[in-house]
Amino acid sequence: LPDLPYGYDALAPIISAEIMELHHKKHHQAYVTGVNKALEQYAEAEHKGDVPKMISLQPAIKFNGGGHINHSLFWNMLCPEKEFHPPSGALEQAIDAQFGALDGMISKFIAATAAVQARTWQGGSGWGWLAYHPEAKTLVITTTPNQDPLQPTTGLVPLLGVDVWEHAYYLQYKNARPDYLKEIWRIVNWRDVGRRYEDATGA
Repeated sequence: LPDLPYGYDALAPIISAEIMELHHKKHHQAYVTGVNKALEQYAEAEHKGDVPKMISLQPAIKFNGGGHINHSLFWNMLCPEKEFHPPSGALEQAIDAQFGALDGMISKFIAATAAVQARTWQGGSGWGWLAYHPEAKTLVITTTPNQDPLQPTTGLVPLLGVDVWEHAYYLQYKNARPDYLKEIWRIVNWRDVGRRYEDATGA
């Protein structure tokens, strides 16, 4: 389990310390534990040549491995409100060119991400993403179900991901997911997002 780049209370009042501690120590830890267990079982099945067992373990590897990948990105895509800086440089130019302004991008992101529904035996939900499409060379707003990681499943490069599983917000925002999605922009680490954009585009 990777350490957070800030304290559990650092994102308050947007995300409470209680949510952050539970989200990191319980949920993210569960994904790490789950993928390690599944990978151990997979290696054993592979050693035995048990192909049916290897196939049966793939959903657990995808779910738990994706949860680990997504959360490892998510923590760094957020920052304390006092450290917030708006998008700048090449990323700001791309957002303005494609969405008219940051507010336009945020509105489209919230509309798409608020609609993500639970579609899993784990009773989950999903993620909203601002991504880069390397072939079209454009920004893309998209969603993934459950804990599906963006890049391995779509080829899109994740720039910003927002967790909309209920464990990410319910203790504070109850069932008002749009309120959570409205407030989280106050703690987006645009410096991190900008670095990802520059790495993806060579800008």
